[in-house]
Amino acid sequence: MRLFASLLLACACAGAVQAAPMKLSDYMALSGPAPSATFHYGSAPSQYAELFLPAGEGPFPVAVLVHGGCWTKEFGGIVQLRNMAGALARHGIAAWNVEYRRVDEEGGGYPGMYLDMNAALETLRREARKHPLDLERLVAVGHSAGGQLVQWLAARPRIPASSPLFQADALAVKNVVSLGGLADLRHEAELIKTSCDRDTAQLAGAPSQARPDVFSDTNAGELMPNGSRTILVTGELDTISPPRVAHDFARRARAAGDRAEVVILPGASHYDEVAASSPSWPLVLQAIEAALKRAP
Repeated sequence: MRLFASLLLACACAGAVQAAPMKLSDYMALSGPAPSATFHYGSAPSQYAELFLPAGEGPFPVAVLVHGGCWTKEFGGIVQLRNMAGALARHGIAAWNVEYRRVDEEGGGYPGMYLDMNAALETLRREARKHPLDLERLVAVGHSAGGQLVQWLAARPRIPASSPLFQADALAVKNVVSLGGLADLRHEAELIKTSCDRDTAQLAGAPSQARPDVFSDTNAGELMPNGSRTILVTGELDTISPPRVAHDFARRARAAGDRAEVVILPGASHYDEVAASSPSWPLVLQAIEAALKRAP
C-alpha cells in the first residue's frame, strides 16, 4: 500500500476542488481513439477485440481490458473503454480491448461468455507473434462485470478438466486490476441482483447432474489459490460495488494464499474508475503500472 500513499494523499487534498463524481450518463458519453486494428475471434457480432498500440517499436507491455455493463448490452462497454485504452497507449502500454457475448445476446451467458474470454486470449497470444507485444508483461483489467471476468481469467488453472470452460495450456493471467469488480458470484449474489438485476443462473448456468455446483468453474472466489496477484480498485462512493466488496474479496484471496490489495479512490463513483478524464485516473494508472512491474 505504500506504493499508492502519495497519490492517495494528493487525491484527498484535491477532493474539495475536483469534479463531481461521474454518473452513468457521463460514463456512457466516454469515447476514445480508433483502435490500431480489430480482430474477430468468432462469427457473432460481439466476438472481437481491439488492439491499441503505442507509438514506437516496442515490444510493449499489454493490458487486457474487459468492460462491464452488468453483463448486458444496455450499458455500453467496449466503446467506453476506448477512453482508457487510448490513455494507456499514450503511456506506452498496449491495450487489448475485448468485446464478448453478454447474457442478452444469442450464445451469451454460460458457457458462451466464458468461452469468448478463452478465445479472445488465444487470439491475443496468436497476434502477439505478429505485433510488438510482450506477453511476459501482461495485466488483465476489468470493470464491474468485467472485473468478474478478468478474475475468472486468472483463476482458469483451477477449473476442473471436466468443465466445458476448461482450456489446456491457456495463456497465464497472473496479474489483475479489478475496477469496482463483482467477482464473487456466490457470496455477492444478493448485491449482483440489487445492482445489476442479474440472477446466478444467467451468469453461472443451471445445475445439472454432471455439474451440481454452478460456481465450480465460474466463480473466482471458489477457484483459489490460483497464483494471481490482484489490485482491487474501488471508488469511495461506488454504490454498484462498494468498497466492502473489494476488502472482502482481498481477505478471502489472502487467506487462500494469493496476493491481493485494495486501493480506494477518494470521492470517486463506479464510473470514475474507468475514465482517463477523471481525477481518479492517476491512481488507476498507477495500479496498472504496478501490476505490470510485478509481471510475470
